[in-house]
Amino acid sequence: MTSGVFEMMFGENVRGFEQLPQTIPHFIMESCRRNASKDLLNHKVNKHWIRFSGSKTAEKIKNLTLGLKALGVQKGDRVAIISENRPEWSLADLAILSLGAVTVPIFTTQAVEQIRYILEDSDSKILFVSGKRIFTHAEPAVSVVEKLEKVIFFDEDSKPDSNGKYLDFKELEQLGKKHSDDYDKIISQISSTDIATIIYTSGTTGEPKGVMLTHKNFTSNILAISNELPILKNDRSIAVLPLSHIFERCVFFVLCSNGVSIHYCSAFDQLSALLVEVRPTIMTAVPRLFEQVYHKIVKKGISAGGWKTKLFLWALEVGQKYWDAKEKKISVPATLSAKHAIADRLVFSKWRDGIGGKLRFFVSGGAPLSKKLSYAFWAAGIPILQGYGMTEGCIVSANRPYDHKTGSIGKPFKGIEMKIDDSTGEILVRGDNIMLGYYNKPEETAKVIDEEGWYHTGDIGYKDEDGHYYITDRLKDLFKLSNGKYIAPLQIESLLKQSPLISQVVVVGAGRKQVGALVVPDWLTLRQTLEEEGFDLKNLTNEELCDNPHVIKRVQKDAYELTKELSEYERVRRVYLLPREFSIDKGEITPTLKVKRSVIDEKYAEAIDEICGAA
Repeated sequence: MTSGVFEMMFGENVRGFEQLPQTIPHFIMESCRRNASKDLLNHKVNKHWIRFSGSKTAEKIKNLTLGLKALGVQKGDRVAIISENRPEWSLADLAILSLGAVTVPIFTTQAVEQIRYILEDSDSKILFVSGKRIFTHAEPAVSVVEKLEKVIFFDEDSKPDSNGKYLDFKELEQLGKKHSDDYDKIISQISSTDIATIIYTSGTTGEPKGVMLTHKNFTSNILAISNELPILKNDRSIAVLPLSHIFERCVFFVLCSNGVSIHYCSAFDQLSALLVEVRPTIMTAVPRLFEQVYHKIVKKGISAGGWKTKLFLWALEVGQKYWDAKEKKISVPATLSAKHAIADRLVFSKWRDGIGGKLRFFVSGGAPLSKKLSYAFWAAGIPILQGYGMTEGCIVSANRPYDHKTGSIGKPFKGIEMKIDDSTGEILVRGDNIMLGYYNKPEETAKVIDEEGWYHTGDIGYKDEDGHYYITDRLKDLFKLSNGKYIAPLQIESLLKQSPLISQVVVVGAGRKQVGALVVPDWLTLRQTLEEEGFDLKNLTNEELCDNPHVIKRVQKDAYELTKELSEYERVRRVYLLPREFSIDKGEITPTLKVKRSVIDEKYAEAIDEICGAA
């Protein structure tokens, strides 16, 4: 199954990768040409939409490219970007790439010391910053980086006064307009093997490593995904994951190359309104987003009261049974189909309306999504295709709408090989998507890419008889109890997140007698649940609730129920409640929301001893 777009662009050569343009700007500019009058990039600012047609997008990219060239940016130079999602992020990225220069994305949530490290390690020459808020956070790092020549602000009113080091986006465009260099000649100088970006890993252990990705790493993804997922020219999407993340960046290149209309979401709290207004047809997200949406739906359904609550719970149960039968490819009983049709009309249709009512499918990545949540969304007519990728290898695999298995990461895209290491169970990947290596770290590169070109992902998994791959955990996250039993925390955490009472959870117990869980409750839902169950809160603070035996037992009840089907030694019987969410600033999670388990183990050692039993 193919989208047909690249056949139209390149005729029968679509599968002969070597015969096609091999740089990102070539693909994007061709899409701009084909979609000259269509609004490709869209961003809502102060209740008004700012829209860039294909021709306007191409014009801006050309002017920005020439502006950067006038500032002295040359092929191979590094240019950093730190900004929330907005069109300027993508336009700056594409201008940098057009010169053969290298984009260095930085998360807006990264600590000052990490920002300094990335700027210095990459030898970044220029930095793009969105506005005052982000610059105020980053300025202590920016001010000490000697090689940084210019800082360019997306917002005109954010540029500090009287300093030749600073200019704004509009000034850069105007500078480009003064030059008559041939843009097509400029991009003809870059090749598929040139480095396109250096993305610094979030660093769950040790200092961040700069992942060097070439144009071909991305364009091979553009071609493979475009030909294997049904992406349509009239699709609409919302870019909600940070563009500094490899997943959203790859997706942007794929969707923009296919002429999909992209709408930028600069903050998660804007998403609900944008979903209803934009009515996306295709979109990417991470499991945490689905978990939050599901819990809100459940909370609203249960709080309705009376027959409405009974109807809601009945619909959930019917949906689980219905999709379980569909997943197993067994004949769905007529009575169950009839019940599902009623549940769909009375309950699930409202779910679809809440996300715009036009969505054909979500693509989920970054972490496993529990089977229960997946079944609920699929039964509601909201398909979620789980995929798999990493900074070092872009997008590797995904389920397809026509070939889907809940819980799996699907099959690799064409041109990408995957296999399971016989001795360790580790997933290995090889293909044009795999990075060139870690910047200035050849020894680290040699640790993960073997002599045969296989990238060792660090993920443990298996392959089923139909060729679908599954991830069971991270190799480095596995831990052993004092009785010698190994625990895979990721899968247990996935189960616990099904509870509407739990916002964040880390499964612990390394070297201890039993498994436990550090839990940050969803305080609003927990308080409401406790009050409905007759518990008098008496204006207790979250900190006080964390120490209350009744509250602890209530969360423990959910934890045990959700893990009771596991082996005896894997079940979570005791939890330790925390009053606040794990923080990037405190070094507990990475900018991509991955838990730094070593930090958590050290920081909460006493609490872990309390619930898991000291060794």
